[in-house]
Amino acid sequence: MKENVRRWAFSNSRPSNQQPLDGAVPPSISSPVSKLLASLLNLILPDDCRLCGEPLGDFTRIPVCQTCLGAPVALVAEHFCARCRTPFLSVHPLDEEGVCGMCRNGFTEFDAAYSYGAYEGKLRDIIHLLKYQRIEPLAKPLSNLLIKALPLDQRFDCVVPMPLHWLRKMLRGFNQAEVIARPVADYMSIPMVKALRRRSYRPPQVGLTNAQRRDNVRGIFAVKNQNQISGRRVLLVDDVFTTGATASACSAALKSAGAKHVSLLTLARVDRRPVTAEFRFTPANSTSMGAA
Repeated sequence: MKENVRRWAFSNSRPSNQQPLDGAVPPSISSPVSKLLASLLNLILPDDCRLCGEPLGDFTRIPVCQTCLGAPVALVAEHFCARCRTPFLSVHPLDEEGVCGMCRNGFTEFDAAYSYGAYEGKLRDIIHLLKYQRIEPLAKPLSNLLIKALPLDQRFDCVVPMPLHWLRKMLRGFNQAEVIARPVADYMSIPMVKALRRRSYRPPQVGLTNAQRRDNVRGIFAVKNQNQISGRRVLLVDDVFTTGATASACSAALKSAGAKHVSLLTLARVDRRPVTAEFRFTPANSTSMGAA
């Protein structure tokens, strides 16, 4: 029985359509009685945070404590590219419009990019729990981070999640981009449109060079229905920004279908270049990249 209850608590399956995504108890027992029940279950079925190992204070479908969930901090930088949001310590790599060399050379097809934090520490660990251990209820707290990273001075007509090949989606059980994008669309009161599809299965991008990543995704994305995209300002959502190759390929497909503007929104971003005096991630009190 103990394992069965834990399996219900931490699995992707939901007992009913009423099951909330944020880890709360089902509405059917949402009452003072549920608090007593939760306390009793915690005594009988103790469980620890998957990240720090501390006991969980509540009976929840999210096996991560509140301390770890609140650990990720917003990405900040003294200077950053106005388009891809690469952080820089100095303004020298940027032109008079604030654009970096990679964007000037046409390696990015999107118009802007926003990320909540750096792909490291607890944020990376939580993303891995969602993505590789298939703990889907983590989508809610992660989507809250995406909402914090939304640009306040931009307007969008629809949210488009990064597509996952049907085979990979079948093996994982869900598309992580979809489950974190939907709450963002709801928050903005705009539709989430699954407008993109992958034409073919390609190997994962992990371990590839920048050039290999661009070749690996070139031409594999297509828009399902051009009428959903034409003339619209699109917010493309994914979990991690690595080199921007996949996002650029998706953005190219969206713009070919008539998208007026494409911005990328991710939970975290990776800087794969060696750290030099010209750029760095820093938690110091600087300009927030997520709010830019």
